[in-house]
Amino acid sequence: MSLTLLAVILGVLAFLIIFSLAMLLFSKRRNLEERVGQSLPQSNQRRFDWRNYMKRAEGLFKPLGDIIPRSPEEMSRQEKRLMHAGIRHKDGPVLFYGVKLALAIILFITFNLTSYPDSIILRILLSLLLGAAIPDIWLSTKSRNRQERIQLAIPDVLDLTVVCVEAGLGLDQSLLRIGHELRLVHPAMSEELRLYNLEVSAGRSRADALRNLAHRTNVDDLKALVAVLIQTDRFGTGIAQSLRVFSDSLRTKRRQRAEERAAKTAVKMVPVLVFFIFPAIFIVVVFPAFLAIIRDLLPKIGGH
Repeated sequence: MSLTLLAVILGVLAFLIIFSLAMLLFSKRRNLEERVGQSLPQSNQRRFDWRNYMKRAEGLFKPLGDIIPRSPEEMSRQEKRLMHAGIRHKDGPVLFYGVKLALAIILFITFNLTSYPDSIILRILLSLLLGAAIPDIWLSTKSRNRQERIQLAIPDVLDLTVVCVEAGLGLDQSLLRIGHELRLVHPAMSEELRLYNLEVSAGRSRADALRNLAHRTNVDDLKALVAVLIQTDRFGTGIAQSLRVFSDSLRTKRRQRAEERAAKTAVKMVPVLVFFIFPAIFIVVVFPAFLAIIRDLLPKIGGH
């Protein structure tokens, strides 16, 4: 067994031991749902309850997150980032910091078991850097992918909204119907429309609910669509006509965006050509001639 594999196994075992000890130290009194679950049959209790495991994991990461000092501005910024990624939890920022600290501890244990790097200060700095960077990279990637999925869903939302409005439905009923129809094709957009309808049903004004929709998604095209809908509702103009005009402008933006990406393709292909394709062509074309020169020409020049 190699030293690296042994160090990974020891690191996993150490994490499991620390996780178990933390669960024993930070375990709380069982809530009403768990107490009611005791009266269920044994067959139901043996089922895999992932929510229970998630709650236990939150019980571990939340005390770790409370250890890290943070300002209200930083908490607000992290909460906004989590919201853009579709993660909505009342203790989301605290749990996110707890995951960072737990990952830094695991990396530090792994570096100590493998004795790499040699300096203990470098191990600490590398563990803290990777423990803070990896969750941030994951969150940024998840947020960017979700925004791209929402942006791809906007044309379908526009077309369906025009059809529903022209069929006689109001804007709120149209968005409710559209969110129901798009739940399988565009689940992220369907979730945002569902939250919009919940806010309107709770008594929030349509303009505020639309602004919250744009704020949650942070997509430029959706922000423009929300501005059009708010102005249409304020001035009493026809929604279908406004959406048709906005749809034309949106198609123009999509065409310009596609042309921009096509123009960037040539620049992005340069590193691939230089580091991968040109060396292969050089070896295939020039190397046989180079061998022929070494085998035939050099002996003749040398007089052999």
